[in-house]
Amino acid sequence: MSHGWGYGPANGPETWGEEFPVANGPRQSPIDIIPKDAQYTPSLKALKLKYDPSNSRGILNNGHSFQVDFEDDGDTSTLTGGPISGTYRLKQFHFHWGASDDRGSEHTVNGIKFPCELHLVHWNTKYPSFGEAASQPDGLAVVGVFLKIGAANPRLQKVLDALDAIKTKGKQTTFANFDAKTLLPSCLGYWTYDGSLTTPPLLESVTWIVLKEPISVSPAQMARFRGLLFSGDGEAPCCMMDNYRPPQPLKGRQVRASFK
Repeated sequence: MSHGWGYGPANGPETWGEEFPVANGPRQSPIDIIPKDAQYTPSLKALKLKYDPSNSRGILNNGHSFQVDFEDDGDTSTLTGGPISGTYRLKQFHFHWGASDDRGSEHTVNGIKFPCELHLVHWNTKYPSFGEAASQPDGLAVVGVFLKIGAANPRLQKVLDALDAIKTKGKQTTFANFDAKTLLPSCLGYWTYDGSLTTPPLLESVTWIVLKEPISVSPAQMARFRGLLFSGDGEAPCCMMDNYRPPQPLKGRQVRASFK
């Protein structure tokens, strides 16, 4: 019987392959990005992110991270350009972080870990729904943004202020009128490669777009992330941290860069 996946010693990333054999597949994520090995590709287009703040709906502690969900039944919050063709709709964003500021990101750059990584998840509108897109090789596009310790980030604070209401697994609350674009850095230069979801079912359906420029987060703000719990009400409290998957083998994939 499955004990459910997680990030502990008994159910963490190194065990996921038992239930999800694709964990050892040819295009798993995250990866360690080696900038000198990334191929500068002038034909890669600029990213176009058009987000409507009125699409944000709610914020949820799903027991693995927390996510902010968006209304995705129209083309009002979309990703176009970059390495993708067609239009992808914003579904949700979530974060991965460490127990301390020296780790937490899923992607690494030259082996360097950031304390946190933001993922903005989009699905290809040529498919009828997110669920159907998630199993197609070109079904999803995820924009990854590194968070780097520095000044407090006022744009992040609205998200962090909502966390008290969703401290335990399964809690959710409304989260309205949030512009996800405010979480992006000013420069949208990116690396891109073909990869997968970084949590089970680990489907190999993601075009990854990892932004080169990080956004700032203060140590106090990072502490707010770690105040969440993996556990539900009535369970022994277990702090939510180190909810990241380590880099996976590249297996011959090409990483391309939109910048020199």
